[in-house]
Amino acid sequence: MSDLPTPEAPEMTNPAPAEPPPTYVKLAMRNMVRKKGKSLTHFFLSASALLGVLVGISYLTR
Repeated sequence: MSDLPTPEAPEMTNPAPAEPPPTYVKLAMRNMVRKKGKSLTHFFLSASALLGVLVGISYLTR
């Protein structure tokens, strides 16, 4: 054996805590902010369709 120092791997005493994966709600909100025009269009189409269905059902069952 030689008297040369052997390279040692640096010890990881305090590794940085891994950030948890983002939740579904957080991803959905981020996506809505990124594509706000399309999201608003789909929201208003869905709201008007639901309102139409409710008005149609109330008209048929009066």
